Amino acid sequence: MLVVCWSSGFVGAEFATQDAPVTTVLAWRTLLAAGLIGGWALLRSERVRPGSLLRQAVLGLLVQVVYLGGVFAAAGAGVSAGTSALIAALQPLLVAALAGPFLGEAVTRRQRVGLLIGAGGVALVVAGDITGGGAAPVAFLLPVAAVVGLAGGTLLERRWGPAESLVVSLALQSAVAALVFGAVAAARDEFVPPADPGFWAAMAWLVVLATVGGYGSYLLVVRRSGATTASTLLYLTPPATAAWAWAMFGQAPGPTALPGVLVCAVGVVLALRGAAGAVDGRRRAPAVARPCR
Repeated sequence: MLVVCWSSGFVGAEFATQDAPVTTVLAWRTLLAAGLIGGWALLRSERVRPGSLLRQAVLGLLVQVVYLGGVFAAAGAGVSAGTSALIAALQPLLVAALAGPFLGEAVTRRQRVGLLIGAGGVALVVAGDITGGGAAPVAFLLPVAAVVGLAGGTLLERRWGPAESLVVSLALQSAVAALVFGAVAAARDEFVPPADPGFWAAMAWLVVLATVGGYGSYLLVVRRSGATTASTLLYLTPPATAAWAWAMFGQAPGPTALPGVLVCAVGVVLALRGAAGAVDGRRRAPAVARPCR
């Protein structure tokens, strides 16, 4: 579910930006998501501790504002989707490198090998779309910032271990993103949405599939299985996005796409088995004898 819903965001974004500027799309995507999920939280009588608001605001800024803003801004600056996807493939490697010192999560050799293989698979999938796209060199910092934002939010989510439910967390993070993107859209006189039904259909797609399904399942995997496992699954996003694009837009994948999908799958399976092995090893580890007192 994570891979399917996360990759659906790229398709929904392409639909929505056909009828409105990027800032309008981001503002209304997050505003509608905050309203929908926040209403759901109210119906469930969810409670929010005041002390958690700041942490959720930081997470919202990183995983939604910085990540989504960086990805969309990179596309607007001329960075090709393939190049952005390849840069995004650095996120699992960054999380794996920091998970040990920052979280105390053991990353096995098998996981490291799997992550490197997965990155190679991503490169094959997007090989036909890796171009400069006429973008200025500084524009390539935008997808890099997006990667850093998502990685930072992932690590902090795991380290802080918020007590709030997924519904509350997602509602608060979406609300923070809505405030930021709404302010930017208003400042650029791009807040008013178009009346075109296609735009609202794309909004429904982005809110339900990409935000509730994608971000919700991502946070769930981070909390249950760890930052490295959640990030590893994102390696399957480029192949899934290619499948979406083929089905929805008739964009046939390049000749290296299928081999890339297979390489991605091998890398992900290897990394996940490495993670499972690390957990089993910790469970089987003998207890340290302590002297009686």
